Amino acid sequence: MIAGMAPGDLNKVLFCNSGSEAADTSLKVALAYHRARGEGHRNIFIGREKGYHGVGFGGMSVGGIPANRKVFGTSLLPRVDHLRFAHDPANAYYNGVEPQSNEDFLLELENRILPLHDASNVAAIIVEPVAGSAGWYVPPQGYLKRLREICDKHGILLIFDEVITGFGRLGTNFGADFYGVVPDMLNFAKAVTNGVIPLGGVICRDKLYDAMMKTEAPEHVIEFFHGYTYSGHPVACAAAIATLNLFKQDNLFQRAGEMGKVLGDAFHSTFKGLPNVVGIRSLGLAAAVELAPIAGSPGKRAYDIFVDCFKKGALVRPAGDVLVIAPPYIVEKSHIDTLVNTLADSVKAHA
Repeated sequence: MIAGMAPGDLNKVLFCNSGSEAADTSLKVALAYHRARGEGHRNIFIGREKGYHGVGFGGMSVGGIPANRKVFGTSLLPRVDHLRFAHDPANAYYNGVEPQSNEDFLLELENRILPLHDASNVAAIIVEPVAGSAGWYVPPQGYLKRLREICDKHGILLIFDEVITGFGRLGTNFGADFYGVVPDMLNFAKAVTNGVIPLGGVICRDKLYDAMMKTEAPEHVIEFFHGYTYSGHPVACAAAIATLNLFKQDNLFQRAGEMGKVLGDAFHSTFKGLPNVVGIRSLGLAAAVELAPIAGSPGKRAYDIFVDCFKKGALVRPAGDVLVIAPPYIVEKSHIDTLVNTLADSVKAHA
């Protein structure tokens, strides 16, 4: 069912139990793939500043959120580098489309990172199509397509972490579909079971599977020494089947796309011009309002607003100086109005 929803030749699924496990699994697949094809020297990973790939040691290493890394720095993976954070503050307002930018956020990859390490040593680049945990930062137009081209040019695997963008959040099956870019691996979790039973996984292109499975090793030899006790647990898989059937039965991905326009319009019409608002971003069924930080106390204003909204019955997510709303696909316009108005009132109160 999952492979049938994935784009291109993403046809093989390795199951696990969470997005963190999916991230670490995809990194291990990348290393095993290159070794199987005689390029075991490819062992460098490239993540992105403010990227989030779970809390396993692999995911923390390629992730780029400082608070998740600072206490564990001596135990992170070696030979990891990071792309620039793909956000242009000069283009901080966008509604339903990728922003345009005069900055080239991949220039450093081509001119510094790949020459520094030698591209032939790089195993994979891992990014979120939309930087979700950092605060719903949408990449500039053409960014992901160009990243795909750079990876193809140098034989580097491209991994999309779609724990947030996967299964309908952008109104499509996956972010890969929305952007028209097929990665070599696609990590998923959360929405596949409606977030109520632990299940995650990595969808791999056929070439990765073939490289490891079509070997001359004896029949009894394990091809890929990896797995978790509860990988593909039948209860989790049953929950996923029920969830995927409901997604299709109720046409919820299309509904998410339609309600995303309602949410985006509400955000831009309500928050534009409010005190301390320095950016408004929306894409799919998620939107963010970015606030000017308080000098010496970054994140405090957003946290105080989060607490205020919570006490009033509205759950918003603080991420630094950003507040994000990502409602369920069954959300009604009246719910969106309540969420947005409650958040707006609190923004005004904390001016």
